[in-house]
Amino acid sequence: MHELRQSFPVVELLKVVELSRSTFYAWDMVRKVPDKYAHAKELIKQVYDEHKGRYGYRRIADALREHGIELHANTILRLMGQLGLKSVQRVKNFKTYRGKVGVVAPNLLERNFDAEAPNQKWATDVTEFKVGSEKVYLSTVKDLCTREIVAHETSLRPTMQLVVSMLKKALATLKPGEAPTMHSDQGWHYQMSEYRKLLSDHNVVQSMSRKGNCLDNASMESFFAVLKTECFHRQSFTDTNELRATIDDYIGYYNTKRISTALGGLTPLQCRIKHAQAT
Repeated sequence: MHELRQSFPVVELLKVVELSRSTFYAWDMVRKVPDKYAHAKELIKQVYDEHKGRYGYRRIADALREHGIELHANTILRLMGQLGLKSVQRVKNFKTYRGKVGVVAPNLLERNFDAEAPNQKWATDVTEFKVGSEKVYLSTVKDLCTREIVAHETSLRPTMQLVVSMLKKALATLKPGEAPTMHSDQGWHYQMSEYRKLLSDHNVVQSMSRKGNCLDNASMESFFAVLKTECFHRQSFTDTNELRATIDDYIGYYNTKRISTALGGLTPLQCRIKHAQAT
């Protein structure tokens, strides 16, 4: 209508589309009003693209605050809908439970995943990825205060060495006097004497989820869901080496660049620095 009105009478055009004059001119007036969210939409698209669609509306709202734009999360959601932007969805991961094959520790965390300072509470788990006919297994340790991935290791088999190697990396980051509680599910790796001795040698107290209760280790489950959603399921991999390199890159991004709503809009690195400056 707007373009054709330059060549044809508006009255004739309105008859063709069966539209009233009042409706047309009301629309025409609205069209001329500047979009007050134009700048916000540009930044939303910029943040969305920068993080490769990994940010949902809540995290984008946090990111926009860094640019001095305060918008309610629901407004961000509506604007993302107008822009055709949608964050990726999460999926579930695999389990390593084989029954009681060693020593099962008590559940000391009891779903209390908050910590007042770094290296007070850690969580760990193993997950798998499939590339063609092969699989890659990832073992990680997460700090429950900063949400930082303290250490990680990948392997083509879910062996004891995978978990031990990762654990040694994590323990090497501790300062004298630091002895976090290490929480896991009842996966067979965590019941073994070699694993338990490493913890004991560093005065780390072991905690385990109840049998078959994934919510008892929800913080670790949440990270794996985010990792698979934002990193693994969004692209294809030619081989396991490419996947392992991509996982390394993503964890670096997760620790240093990806803001967390649970941390008040900070990245895990920024949260750790903030705690260090406060002490």
